[in-house]
Amino acid sequence: MKLPILNIDGKETGKSANLADDIFKIEPNEHLLYLSVKQFLAANRQGTHKAKERAEIVGSTKKIKRQKGTGTARAGSIKSPLFRGGGRTFGPRPRNYDFKLNRKEKQTARKSALSLRAKEKQVQVLEDFSFETPKTKKMIEILNNLNLQGKKVLMLTGEVDSTIYKSSRNLQKSKVLQADKASTYDLMNSNAIVFTESGLKQLEQTFN
Repeated sequence: MKLPILNIDGKETGKSANLADDIFKIEPNEHLLYLSVKQFLAANRQGTHKAKERAEIVGSTKKIKRQKGTGTARAGSIKSPLFRGGGRTFGPRPRNYDFKLNRKEKQTARKSALSLRAKEKQVQVLEDFSFETPKTKKMIEILNNLNLQGKKVLMLTGEVDSTIYKSSRNLQKSKVLQADKASTYDLMNSNAIVFTESGLKQLEQTFN
């Protein structure tokens, strides 16, 4: 699959980029897409929830009433879950929600996400560029030139460029990442993917 390489004005440069069929033209595996996104979200959960159980409540251990003759149920501790202020039965405890997903499964999921976006014609290739100083206004102009205004855009670059990153971080619907750092969630959570030339090469090297 060939795509024209555009400049920051949104015009064709006369060059083209070859998108590898084994990355951008595979049959998407929807189940692996689901698992990969689920694993990403699960790994980002803090899991710091905690409720005090019966043994952790501070209170008297004295038997609160006699065993028999009260006409009500027997009760031995004010810390019982049956009473207000008592411990919680089987309350939440801190835990790690992450689960293992094989490396090949993650790779297939990322390829599936890229193939979906390529099939929807939501992949563009931009020639390498940089800014002298970070300017959000310049990034907005580039997105407008690419007809991506109002869309959730994921820009994948080669090496880290702080000027490009800082120019986009104030844009709610724009995100800049290194191509080899983009997860399946990042790819699926965007409406359009913009590669720089170096970003596309880095992605292909990552898979190969």
